[in-house]
Amino acid sequence: MKLKLIQILKSVGPAFIMASVVIGPGSITVASSVGSESGYELLWVIAISTLLMVVYTSMGVRFGLTNETSFLQTVANNYSKKFAVFIGLAVFFAAASWQFGNNLGIGIAMHEITNVQAYVWPMVFTPMGIVLIFYAKNLYKILEKLMMIMVLIMILSFSVNIILIKPDLFEVSKGFIPSKSDLTDLNVITALVGTTFALPAAMYQAYLVKDKGWGTNNLREGVISTNMGVVTLSLITMMIVITSGATLYPNIRVNSAAGMALQLELLFGSYAKYIFSIGLCAAAFSSLMINAVIGGGLLADSLGMGRSMNTKMPRLFTAIILTIGMIISVFFKGNVIYAMIMAQASSILGVPFIAIGLILVLNNKKIMKNETNNWKENLFAIVGFFLICIMVYFMYHKLIQHISTL
Repeated sequence: MKLKLIQILKSVGPAFIMASVVIGPGSITVASSVGSESGYELLWVIAISTLLMVVYTSMGVRFGLTNETSFLQTVANNYSKKFAVFIGLAVFFAAASWQFGNNLGIGIAMHEITNVQAYVWPMVFTPMGIVLIFYAKNLYKILEKLMMIMVLIMILSFSVNIILIKPDLFEVSKGFIPSKSDLTDLNVITALVGTTFALPAAMYQAYLVKDKGWGTNNLREGVISTNMGVVTLSLITMMIVITSGATLYPNIRVNSAAGMALQLELLFGSYAKYIFSIGLCAAAFSSLMINAVIGGGLLADSLGMGRSMNTKMPRLFTAIILTIGMIISVFFKGNVIYAMIMAQASSILGVPFIAIGLILVLNNKKIMKNETNNWKENLFAIVGFFLICIMVYFMYHKLIQHISTL
């Protein structure tokens, strides 16, 4: 039994890395804000996003384990090099948007811990990340172990807190039933979808399973592992919403790290602010690293400049993403919590093209042979594509309105 548990933990490396991509400070902030403002009402959004994410991540894994050529090079060879480059650029800018939120998260978390101004900390953590990118000999193994620890800590913390809080399970269950009133704030719903339904992470599974050293004989193991990762990240998000809803709703609105930390006071008492801030900072740094690696690696691959993080150009593009996120966050002035939510939501603007690429490739018999999508997978993939398009349409107009007021 012990040996089997160890084998399971060894196999879920890509899953925990994927969870760390999505569970960053933006996700924690969004989930905490949703819980404090809406209680359990939007849990159904996470459930639907989870189902769609399972479909797309399974598609990424199946491609990665059945093809020697990387995903974006396959797109370039079979469809259009320009299309591959466009996807690479979309992921690059999505990662840069996430980095802005990650750096804000690091700043407000470290400010709560040290009382040193928030803008200082991105200038501390970003160089640390760049050093790790350029000097780590086996970046995948380092990230795999680091992310596994971070995710397990978050699971344990919020699980224990839920047990102590004892939320009303009947009220929680009602949150999985959609209602018209839930659709009044599409801005929040869009951001909440982004906490789970992250297609750049789904596509990057095709690369992670290769970095893991798996092949076609690991197909079933890879799909199960990936699904575990999706369920893990959705459970973490749900736990944050539930704890926030049970402890903050309807009297307290989240507008700082200390405000978010109030949901952990039952477990950690007066130390809640520090414990939550440490967890937020850890989530921010882990997400900062993985998102930059995804954006840098996929852009380099789309340009035919290599995909391995042991090569020069992926590392260089990754460092550029880290630097962009740092610079923007250092000079940012405004509502940090709102900005983190907007960064989380706006990162989906280029995502529909990732969905198109995955759907095209996974239905190409020449490429996938016997592992093409079945009709059920295509049905959910198309539903996910239209959901993302609706969210992008809304976010586009939201950003235009915001820019026009500047």
